[in-house]
Parts: sequence; structure tokens; C-alpha cells
Amino acid sequence: MLIIGAGAAGLFCAGVAARRGRRVVVIDHARRLGEKIRISGGGRCNFTNLNADAGHFISDNPRFAVSALKRFSPRDFLRLVDENGIAWREKAAGQLFCARSAMDIVDMLLRRCQDGGGDVVPGTAVERIAITAEGAFLAHSAERTYCASSLVIATGGLSVPKIGASDFGYRIARQFSLPVIPVRPGLVPLTFDQPLLARTRTLSGIAVSGAGVTCGRIRFDGDILFTHRGLSGPAMLQISSYWREGEEILIDLCPGTDIAAELLMAKKRNPRSRPVTVLGRHLPRRLAALIGGDEGRPLAEMADRDLRMLGGAVNAWRIVPSGSEGYRTAEVTVGGVDTRALSSKTMEARDVPGLYFIGEVVDVTGHLGGYNFQWAWSSAHAAAQAV
Repeated sequence: MLIIGAGAAGLFCAGVAARRGRRVVVIDHARRLGEKIRISGGGRCNFTNLNADAGHFISDNPRFAVSALKRFSPRDFLRLVDENGIAWREKAAGQLFCARSAMDIVDMLLRRCQDGGGDVVPGTAVERIAITAEGAFLAHSAERTYCASSLVIATGGLSVPKIGASDFGYRIARQFSLPVIPVRPGLVPLTFDQPLLARTRTLSGIAVSGAGVTCGRIRFDGDILFTHRGLSGPAMLQISSYWREGEEILIDLCPGTDIAAELLMAKKRNPRSRPVTVLGRHLPRRLAALIGGDEGRPLAEMADRDLRMLGGAVNAWRIVPSGSEGYRTAEVTVGGVDTRALSSKTMEARDVPGLYFIGEVVDVTGHLGGYNFQWAWSSAHAAAQAV
């Protein structure tokens, strides 16, 4: 079998298949393998999430991921991590990170592949794929042609182009008449237009803990971070995977606290106090000053209607981002090979025997927090058990 792409999904698939006795060759155009693993999680790799299930994934076919995730779970991958002596630690919400270095995961994947007799060929770009009359796949590079009865596409998406991301997998899918769900950046900071940037430029670097961010019917609670381009932070990254251009996002900067009610109460109890004083109890000072005014009028001089509007600016801040920072900083690619064209049990193309798609190239995108790596392991395992 031939696997194109030596990232998380490709290397793991190779290791599982090689240990089943399959003759495996993995090729990748990059010379440094597993680079996305290496740079993830601040160099510690958030390699899975103990809570991973289909409800934490985005897809046009939401049930597709159920089978693979159940048959190879986060606990199954954690067992391999423990067996290989990799120290790890758990953060909030079941997120598991390497305690030492993400390279521990890369080294484990390479070792499992090579110990099983698999060959890993870096620095080799496939220029085109063909199929013979007998159904064998031919992968042509500048140096040689590879022939295999099974071809696994594990080339990822378009996120982080500086490490070699490309649309190769989507082109191969289309070559074999498999539909591709339109792709867009996911888990990515969102940007503001110039008028909004002008208002918020002094807030760059300010974080708000536990904000509530809503787009349509989807809401995430978590930290947000003001940047020189717009907003980032876990909650914004999460909502970005659902947001579409032109849509409004609603941000509650202080969930669980009715700011308007607090302002009205403060007006009665201490009418000479200023809005920034009340807001400063809940928000970073610079943000409170921007919303309430550093030298604003005393509460006694403000109409109740104005105080309610001020409260709304905190509990229901409405913005329409101008866009996102794009694939350059996106952690994942939303969309990909349409899962309706694949078997959920094996990842094989329904109409092209022997052709498999795994990992990020498939239209299955996880939430922030280790879910996308778990999809890489689970989908790779499904394919490796089938070839």
C-alpha cells in the first residue's frame, strides 16, 4: 500500500498497517515529517481529548465520524502513548498534552512504522496519480513511479501553508469524481474592518476570561483576546469554524452578570460614581475605559435608557467581522472530501476500490482541544484495518 502524506494520519495509518503485515510505503513532499504535530500545542502537542465524540466535529454528514471514533477511541491512543513511555498531562476539558515535547509523538509514529517494516520517503513530491486497467494505482514523482494496490491520501488541508499545506488531496478526489465540500479556514482569528479597528486598537493584547461567543445557534464560552487585527482566543477560534462571511457574532463579555442592572443599582447607591468604575469590577481596565469612558459623566447624570444601552454593549456586543486571518494562521481546514462518497467504516471511496482518504483532507473538522488529532488517529486506524 502507498500512503501519500506523512503527517499525523498518514504516519499512524502506516504503523498500524505495517504491524498487520502489509507492505507499506509513505511518501511526503516535505523533508521534515510530522511538522504540524511538532508545532502544535506550543510544541507539546494536544494529541487527543478524552471527550472526543461525533458531537465535537463539524461535517455536512454529522454522523460519519461516529464509527471510526468508537472503534479507535482516545483511550486507545492514550494506551499507545503509555506503552511508549511518553509522559503526558491533562488540561481542562480532557485535553491531553505531551509533558516533554511534541517530538515524542512524531518519534513514536515513525518508530511504529519502521519497526513494522514500513518505508518512509521524505522530500518526494507526487506529480500525478494514474490507475491501471487492473485497478493498481501509479504515483509518479520526478524520481520514480510507485505502484500499489491501495492508495491512501493523507495530505491534510490548506492550513499553515508555511509547512507545505496544499490542495493535493482535493485534486485527487476530483480526479476520481469524488465531490469536495467547499473549504475555508477554521480555528482561526477573526479580523475587524478599519472603523472597528480604530475603536479597539488600544486593546491589542487584552484578554477577557470566560466570555460567551455566539454565531447563529452555536455558542462557545471561553477566553477571547484582542489583537492588532481583531479577535482571537479559544472562544473566537471555536466560533470561527462556524462563522461565514457577513454573519453577525454576539459576544457576552461578562456572562452571568447583568451589567445594566448593576449600573442602575450603582446609580441609586452611589450616584456620583462613574460607569468605568462599575465596569472595571468585571472587565480589564482598558476595556472598561473604552466602553464606559475614562472621564465619563457620573451615573446620576445618565438616563436609565443610556445605562441599559451601556450594559448591552457588555452583555450583547454585536460585531460583523470583516474576515479571518486565513490559512496562514488557521489550525484546520473546514470542508474537504465529501464523506458521502466514503465508507464510514473503512474510509474507502465507495466508487473507487482501493482509494482511501483520511485525516484533515476529509470533511470532518474537530473543535479546539485535541479533537482533530483524534480524528487523524481514528480515521487512519479505520483505513489501516481495511487495506
